[in-house]
Amino acid sequence: MEYQPHAELVQIAELYDRNPRPVPMSVENGLRRWVKLLDAQSSRKLDTLIETEYRPREQRDAMRGDNTVITVAFEDSLLRVEGLSGDTYGDAKRFFGLSDLRLHFVVCYCHRGYSMSAGTAARLLEAFLPIERGPGVLRRILQAFCCGY
Repeated sequence: MEYQPHAELVQIAELYDRNPRPVPMSVENGLRRWVKLLDAQSSRKLDTLIETEYRPREQRDAMRGDNTVITVAFEDSLLRVEGLSGDTYGDAKRFFGLSDLRLHFVVCYCHRGYSMSAGTAARLLEAFLPIERGPGVLRRILQAFCCGY
């Protein structure tokens, strides 16, 4: 057998990927997974971020905490494999396709106080998913905007 560099083999051989990468997770499915993770530990108390709306974009995007709603997402190995690169406000905003207004509504202390339950966070994030038809939808929407009060 003759040695040939990889670059030459690529040109003359048919190569097959033994482990083809699955279709990347959609933003909607990522958000659904985050909700599911929060629901699985619904009584866990999570910290909020302080004054996200007053920070310059660079500072806001770098904001993080050791036990926030975003921490729960980053603890999940599947979301990290799919591309969630960190546990900062900016990482969550980009990965989950959320606007500053929406993410602020979920993670900022001015709406939730200094902490909230993971279940409350799940209901808030669930409100950003496409509306499902069927029984209980109105109840879930109302809970998303009234929970924690």
